[in-house]
Amino acid sequence: MNQSKSRINWYRIFVYVSLILLAVSIIVPIGWVFLASIKENIEFYRSPWAMPNGFYWQNFVDAWNRASMGDYLLNSIYVTGMALAILLIVALPASYSLARFDYPGKKILKTLFKGGLFVNVNYIVVPIFLMLLAIQRIEIMPTLLNNRFVLALVYASTALPFTIYLLQSYFVTLPSTFEEAAEIDGASHLTVMLKVMIPMAKPSITTVILFNFLSFWNEYIISFTLMTKTEMRTLPVGLQNLMAAQNAAQQYGQLYAGMVIVMLPTLILYIFVQKQLTEGMTAGGSKE
Repeated sequence: MNQSKSRINWYRIFVYVSLILLAVSIIVPIGWVFLASIKENIEFYRSPWAMPNGFYWQNFVDAWNRASMGDYLLNSIYVTGMALAILLIVALPASYSLARFDYPGKKILKTLFKGGLFVNVNYIVVPIFLMLLAIQRIEIMPTLLNNRFVLALVYASTALPFTIYLLQSYFVTLPSTFEEAAEIDGASHLTVMLKVMIPMAKPSITTVILFNFLSFWNEYIISFTLMTKTEMRTLPVGLQNLMAAQNAAQQYGQLYAGMVIVMLPTLILYIFVQKQLTEGMTAGGSKE
């Protein structure tokens, strides 16, 4: 008995130490970036590890204006918001129908969506680019490249398998009594989905929005490939260019200020939705 208790205690100590080390390995770099973003450039030559002497906000002004991070931020907001809207408009009805109705070809569709989970987007970037380039050259739609809507559409398309799989698994777990009551009252399938089932699936939808927001916001390869004009680039691509330019110019404060501009929206979003994210990850499961 004492040996089993001792093993449990050692196991708990190991878990706590591992979690503390993991937290430190994440918090320290993030905190260091924030501190470095408010330093004057001369402070990096003295000691890059020292605390800042004050708050030098000019780094953010220069990164926003001179390095065009403000324009890149607006591009990212526009593309990410539009991609999330397209994704939810398509994924919610698709996942609801797969979870609650039976019709010919349903199993094939579910298999195809599950297969899409194993397709790495990075492997199909070049085919997507060549396809858009070919369509653009024959002048069917001449503005497919350097088009924020097209980029948002590609983002939403690549996120569909994961989103539909997660939402469909959650819709399966919801009780059918609410649907039956609404149908008895004369509600259509569309009304039941919009006014009954989607509100009940709010935790799972919040999880989907957060995960896809992080994916779209931080995506680099697709944006770099499809957006060749400087003024059309998103934040990750703009940050990469800023890193190259400021390393050459040795303007480290502006570089770290640009990193903060990229990280801050995701941190703020997580702070506000962390409770809903936990509920969405733990509630429900597939009954297939």
